[in-house]
Amino acid sequence: MIEIAGFQFEGPFTSTAWLKRQQGVYVILDKRSDGKWYVVDVGEAGDVKERIENHDRKPCWERHRVGELGVAVLYTVGWSAEQRRTLEGRIRDAFSPACGVR
Repeated sequence: MIEIAGFQFEGPFTSTAWLKRQQGVYVILDKRSDGKWYVVDVGEAGDVKERIENHDRKPCWERHRVGELGVAVLYTVGWSAEQRRTLEGRIRDAFSPACGVR
């Protein structure tokens, strides 16, 4: 578990094998030599596993990573897409990730 923007996210996972086919907010992270995870991107999806495996911003993640990439997920069953987008925006505003736009 990792806390991001006051929420407990599952992960970070370095393999999509651990992801569920559920809706949620995801954060792409970069584990650097200091052992800390840094936010590279954030998004929301109706199917997190599908989105991460087929994401159009993967090249950006690779360009901006220094260490090992991982993904942390907050599964949001029962949340609306608008609620997911609101949390995505809060995280994006707080961390200004290198990939994606607000």
